[in-house]
Amino acid sequence: MPSLALWRKGKRQRFYARNALNTTLDVFFGRLMQPFQAVPAAPHHTGRVLTVLRSAVDEVCGTLARLIAYVCTLALLFIVGVYLWDQLPDMHASASTRPEWTLATRSSQAFASNQFDLSYKSKSYQILRHPEGGRKDVLRWNAERGRAVAELEIYRPGGEFEPAAASGGVGTVETKFGTVTLLPLPGTDRACSGFIKMVDQPSLRISGYVCQGETLPARGAAIACILNRLSLVAAGNDAKLAELFARAELKRVDCRTDWVSGSDRPSLRGAM
Repeated sequence: MPSLALWRKGKRQRFYARNALNTTLDVFFGRLMQPFQAVPAAPHHTGRVLTVLRSAVDEVCGTLARLIAYVCTLALLFIVGVYLWDQLPDMHASASTRPEWTLATRSSQAFASNQFDLSYKSKSYQILRHPEGGRKDVLRWNAERGRAVAELEIYRPGGEFEPAAASGGVGTVETKFGTVTLLPLPGTDRACSGFIKMVDQPSLRISGYVCQGETLPARGAAIACILNRLSLVAAGNDAKLAELFARAELKRVDCRTDWVSGSDRPSLRGAM
């Protein structure tokens, strides 16, 4: 039995001695010829790349949206500006056609003038107001057919107008308010004379016209009579206006001139 085991062992050794080279090369080349396998990328790296790409796309879209909104806003402002520019002529036209003076029907009369010489004429009293504070009290006497005979306007200006001194006078006449300038009244088919008196304190303008009387002295006497008989009914809160009429009453002179016929000449000064 031992000899048989030794014999088998020797047989195996002789076999491996003869085939050692082939067996080693097969094992070596077998290992070298194995195919290489690609190592898959880690999943967390792929997720980071996608997140960065999405963030970049969102930023580009947001920038484009803001740019479009900015351009649209500029275009809208341009359109509105062009529209308003086109509307400017119409706005100026409407402002110029808008009546500045309006009839104040609820205001109380502030002045009165008792003209016995014009008692047979119809008398009207109108009050006009301006949005900036001006007020005009207009007394008018008309003939039977509605033709104006005389008019008296007391103008208390506000912020809309600064009264200017009269020019081109044809004479003056003395009244309780002082010297009044007589003015020509062109554009009428009758003999008419205008008048104007500026008062500084308070700011006041007394003006009007008279179209009754054949001569300038007669019309001047009528003007003096109208102003001398002008009285203050209600001054309101205007203390300076009340003081003006109180001082004027001290200089008042009765109307004794027959200004209709012009037989007596009032105290006129200046060119006639």
